[in-house]
Amino acid sequence: MKVGVLTGGGDCPGLNAVIRSVVRKGVQEYGLDFVGVRDGWLGLLQNALVPLDVAGVRGILPRGGTILGSSRTNPFKHEEGLRRVTDTLAEHGVDALVVIGGEDTLGVATELSGQGIPLVGVPKTIDNDVLGTDYTFGFDTAVGIATEAIDRLHTTAESHMRALVVEVMGRHSGWIALHAGIAGGANVVLIPERPFDVEQVCEQVKRRFGMNYAPIVVVAEGAVPKEGQLMVKDHSLDEFGHVRLSGVGEWLAQEIAERTGKDARTTVLGHVQRGGTPSAFDRWLATRFGLYAIDAVKDGAFGVMVALRGTRIVRFPLAEATARAKLVDPSLYDEFEVFFG
Repeated sequence: MKVGVLTGGGDCPGLNAVIRSVVRKGVQEYGLDFVGVRDGWLGLLQNALVPLDVAGVRGILPRGGTILGSSRTNPFKHEEGLRRVTDTLAEHGVDALVVIGGEDTLGVATELSGQGIPLVGVPKTIDNDVLGTDYTFGFDTAVGIATEAIDRLHTTAESHMRALVVEVMGRHSGWIALHAGIAGGANVVLIPERPFDVEQVCEQVKRRFGMNYAPIVVVAEGAVPKEGQLMVKDHSLDEFGHVRLSGVGEWLAQEIAERTGKDARTTVLGHVQRGGTPSAFDRWLATRFGLYAIDAVKDGAFGVMVALRGTRIVRFPLAEATARAKLVDPSLYDEFEVFFG
């Protein structure tokens, strides 16, 4: 049996740990052959597959990014995309795929599974917004990086007595903002799930200044003011219909400065959140996901995604996992309101 391994979407700490785990167990315990698909779904459109073996995955556990490359390609947006994908798989004798990705990559996997292509999904996103799993790998690393940045910014804010707005990733969900904001002792945390009142934010900032304390505001890139709209870098769309988000942090800092009369600056963490070496937890989780994903392939349990439930790894239907995003529960956000303002 020959298995293809594919990584799609944004790069994420832990991708290489999954690849290593899948190949090691697949070769050593099941005697499977492997090929790597270059640059996500684009590799299947362009017939770009490479051999993948145990020697090729040695030493990659602590490396960030993905040795296979990635892209935000949607094969269904390309002429005869489905046929080109199936032709590539047939030409290389690929019997099944392990698809490692987030909502978009797994969404394509769901459609291809419905077309009869045998595959198993592995949830990957720093945003932690894939339904069906308690955590996705990459999230812990992103939260750690954002928390460290917030810790460091406290001293700068206090030295200059200015408000600092920290913009973190989170298009549809505020998991990074909430976890890092609380861990970093932020005074305001703004998430996409709850439109915010700019005047209320400014009042919270003024209260902190009134205590001779420099406030930190953490905002997810997808957060919006009440009766407002998403801040975008430009209006061009990728192949999944997404615009490039950016700007809510800068806009909010300007509003704070104008409404409070205090100095306010912005730090946009951007891609640094998902770059570099994965945390110990993400290496551990990604490794377990890989082991259970290749078990599912061996069992012929296709059309599923491996998922973390408590401490157990389970199989979860891909169609359910990609039906909607996993958002922050309002009650969870409310737990921390005592720390805001």
